[in-house]
Amino acid sequence: MELVFLAVLVILMATALGSGYPVAFSLPGASILTILLAASCGYIFAGNTDAFFAQGGPSQWLSAGVTNLRGVYWEPERDTLIAIPLFIFMGIMLQRSRIAEDLLITMAQLFGPVPGGLGISVVFVGALLAATTGIVGATVVAMGLISLPAMLRNNYSQSLATGTIAASGTLGQIIPPSIVLIILADQLASAADQAGTIRKSLYKEATGELTMPSTFDVVSTSAGEMFLGAFVPGIVLVGLYMAYILIAAFLRPGIAPPVPFSGNFDRAFAVKVVVSLVPPLLLIFLVLGSIVGGIATVNQAGAIGAAGALIMAGYRLHDGQPRAYWPALLAIASLLALVAIMSTFDTNIKNVKTSQDALGVTLAIIASLTLIFALIWSGWRAFKIENTLEGVMIETAKTTSLVFIILLGAAMLTAAFRAFGGEELVRHFLEGLPGGFWFKFIVVMSVIFILGFFLDFIEIAVVVVPIVAPILLADPEANVTAVWLGVMIGLNIQTSFLTPPFGFALFYLRGVAPAVVKTIQMYKGVVPFIGLQLLALVIVAWSPPLVNYLPNRVSLLSDNAPPPRNPKLSYCVDQYVGQQIALHGASLIEGANAAQSIDLSILPRKLAKNVSSSFDSVAIALDELAAAKNASEMTNAASVEFKPIHTDVRAIQRDMRRIDESIQELTIVLERTRDDEDGNKTKALNERIARLTADRDAIGEGIPASWDTTYDAYADLQKAEANAYRSYSRSAADAYTPIAELMATFNAGESFRALKTPLMDIQAAVASSPPEDMVDPLSDLSRSFGEIQGADDIKSLLSDARRKVKSKTPDKDAALELIAEAIAEFKAQEEWRSVGEVEIAPKIAMYEDSLRTTLGIREQSSFTREQALSVASCVSNHRDISLSF
Repeated sequence: MELVFLAVLVILMATALGSGYPVAFSLPGASILTILLAASCGYIFAGNTDAFFAQGGPSQWLSAGVTNLRGVYWEPERDTLIAIPLFIFMGIMLQRSRIAEDLLITMAQLFGPVPGGLGISVVFVGALLAATTGIVGATVVAMGLISLPAMLRNNYSQSLATGTIAASGTLGQIIPPSIVLIILADQLASAADQAGTIRKSLYKEATGELTMPSTFDVVSTSAGEMFLGAFVPGIVLVGLYMAYILIAAFLRPGIAPPVPFSGNFDRAFAVKVVVSLVPPLLLIFLVLGSIVGGIATVNQAGAIGAAGALIMAGYRLHDGQPRAYWPALLAIASLLALVAIMSTFDTNIKNVKTSQDALGVTLAIIASLTLIFALIWSGWRAFKIENTLEGVMIETAKTTSLVFIILLGAAMLTAAFRAFGGEELVRHFLEGLPGGFWFKFIVVMSVIFILGFFLDFIEIAVVVVPIVAPILLADPEANVTAVWLGVMIGLNIQTSFLTPPFGFALFYLRGVAPAVVKTIQMYKGVVPFIGLQLLALVIVAWSPPLVNYLPNRVSLLSDNAPPPRNPKLSYCVDQYVGQQIALHGASLIEGANAAQSIDLSILPRKLAKNVSSSFDSVAIALDELAAAKNASEMTNAASVEFKPIHTDVRAIQRDMRRIDESIQELTIVLERTRDDEDGNKTKALNERIARLTADRDAIGEGIPASWDTTYDAYADLQKAEANAYRSYSRSAADAYTPIAELMATFNAGESFRALKTPLMDIQAAVASSPPEDMVDPLSDLSRSFGEIQGADDIKSLLSDARRKVKSKTPDKDAALELIAEAIAEFKAQEEWRSVGEVEIAPKIAMYEDSLRTTLGIREQSSFTREQALSVASCVSNHRDISLSF
């Protein structure tokens, strides 16, 4: 019966949407009505309101103290979503202040003399407006009002002109900052968590292991990563649009003729171009650059964008009047002053200790107040001139409310869809498809493309993505990242603005286009651009690094970058080391052999032994790395024959699990069956269980008799590969760690010698002072030696002396003896450290440097730039891990 109510839910939603009822109320309305209907039918016909729900039910939701819709009311408090009204404000303010209009006119004059130049200018401006406004309606209307008449006057083809304007206006959906990307990031973060749980369960079922290695975790995403991931695909799409217009103008000059500029390309025109182009570019740089550089979060970048748009509106609305640019110049001067102050002074108010610090804080406060004054000044202008600010605030409130109401309704719809077993139904359907991940992916993308003919981008993002994304992300075959999946869906959703009958960009353009432009010409014009968007989808699908590389690059080069020892990076780190050793392996052996001739007799015996043994470990590590590579090659070779068998068997086992789930459900129903006087219901249930059991056994016969042996053989190869890399890692650490510790010991020589006087003084202090007064001084001195490489013995002796004076019966003599031992140890170390710094350190330094980027890479706290870029490139490619499941 759950499927009946699932169908009712879908029919109610489709009917409401098809009748033109607002989507913000269609989604929650269909959900609430269906839930009430199912609960009422359950109570009337089964005596239980939960009877017709596949997952829980109203009584269970309420008895748990929450409802299944509780999370809905927390949706707006998600941190990522705060950026939405900020970016909406930025876009509407730039459009209302006519900055977009100036940009369009100027770029059209600049590119017009080139064949297809007007079309190129529309695409170029569309890309810039996408990176500033991101609002399709505003962009299409602005370009339609300004560019379309000019293009028609200059004999541009109606279809090419309208198609170019409509398609360019949709770029704001994929070029960051984009509201679609923020919503997708929010939805995919939750989907990645679900996918991680699914994958762990899959790993446990396949291998019997309780925990899954972290290298197999699903990679989630954030709004910042979505912005970075979508940047290059957005540029690719812009390039495709421009290339199409240029090629079309070259092959058919009559459809996009050049437009001579009647003015002069003089200094005045250059100033006009700079004034029109630089401020939007600067705003883009501040917004996206602050995110990329890790200076600001997405929310903070949204605030930067809103403030920047207000500053720009302040001078544009006052254009032609005295002191038009004063607020903008004041804001720029304040920002430059803040940058200079923060780079010169410590502006943390809590850390003010000197008059210099106080001066820095005071100057920073003055500069901040000046910036606030410039914002208020610009805001006052926007408020007084044409009532612009009020109109922008009202439009921002309307648009933001629409987005959040749809989010709430979609969350309710998703909850109801899952409650009636819809998610399981979709999962079973997709898992039952042949062809693995890519066929499932193509089916999902095709469904999203078709839905784009009828639904808006927000509805698709918040209704479809939560259902299908966990299934696709959990699949280990392609092992795709959430950011890649989000960008692919974003590119696909973008077509919804162009595809008839409900292509909103077409509606916007139809509303401002002259009557001479026929609607059929508009439809014909967008067809090539829809094809270009699909081509962009294929390009991005074929080359995942177009999406993944930039987020990985920024992450690995940031201050918070994961260290080389991070297990998730182990595969790519090993790949990098393998490449380096292939180039420099012989020199490493030569370096180790040369280092063995260094006289280490001055060093303590244990330290000298560790260093000497590390030289031998270099050759061992290189041999074990070669063995690990051979093991990998053997595993890869065996996977060619094993993968088809593995795929078939896992599909059979998946079908068997579904039947087992059905048998388990029927068994529960059978156990709960009461008052079955004639036994008909019990008999029917038993017969159904028997049929399902027979079906399961019949399906199980499809598993080859040699499966267990085949699987064990391949699993042994995988274990041998893993063990080989573990052995290599241990040997690499043995080869590098003693050398690194020796160099750290020599490098700490100056700090070590600086503690000589405190060590000598504390002996006299302990002898002359009460024991209880020496506990803290001994503790501090012990801690100081503990921070110096190679001084652990002295630290231990001082710690023992501290315990002697701190005990209930202080033993000052014993403490003095321990301090004397510490002094003797210090003098011995001082001697060999001084000699070693001169005779050993210079020779070891070159050797350590050659090991650091290869065998010692995992012992480093961070990647070098070269390493980070190499690992980022490697991680950006999706790697099939399905044979580990």
